[in-house]
Amino acid sequence: MLTEKKVFDDLESFSRINEKDLTLDDKLNELINLLNSSAIDSENIKQIQHKFNHAIHQKLSDSELIAEFEKVDDDDALSRLEKLDKIEMLLKTNYIDTKVVKSIAFKRFLEMIVPVMIGLVMVTLGFAMIILPAPPYFEMFTIFHFTVDDGFTLMDLISLIIILTGIFLVIKSYFKYAN
Repeated sequence: MLTEKKVFDDLESFSRINEKDLTLDDKLNELINLLNSSAIDSENIKQIQHKFNHAIHQKLSDSELIAEFEKVDDDDALSRLEKLDKIEMLLKTNYIDTKVVKSIAFKRFLEMIVPVMIGLVMVTLGFAMIILPAPPYFEMFTIFHFTVDDGFTLMDLISLIIILTGIFLVIKSYFKYAN
C-alpha cells in the first residue's frame, strides 16, 4: 500500500515536470512575441539580453551544480530511490557535460598532487638535514648523548618534525582525494 502511494506520488511529480517544461516554453514564446511586437530601443534590448544571459549563467554555474550533486550524495536521511529522484531532477533542470566534469576532476587532481609534491620535498629535505653533515655552529646543542662525540641534536628533532609534516601532508591529501 505504501509503495503504491509512493509510485503514484512519483508519477504525479513526473507529470508536473512536463507541465513546468511546457510553461517555460510558453513563457519563452510569449517573451519572443512580446519582443517582436514592441518598439524598444537598442539600449533596452542590451539590458534584457544581459539579464537573460546572467540568469542562464547562474543556472549553469559548474561548481555550484557539482556541490548540489555532492549535497544529495552526502544526505544520509534519503533512501537510494529518493537520491536518484533528486539527481534526476538536477540533471533535467541543469546542463552538465563531460567538459565540465573533466575540468572539475582535473582541478581536484591538482588539489591533491600539489600537497603531495610539497610533502615529498619536505620529507627529502628532512632526510637531507639528518644525513648530511652540518657545521658545528649549526648543530646547536645535543638533547640525548649516545657517545661523547655523538647524540640526538636539536637539528635532528627539527628534521624529524619536517619529515613527519611531509608524511602528514601526503597522507591527508591522498585521503582527501580518495573521498
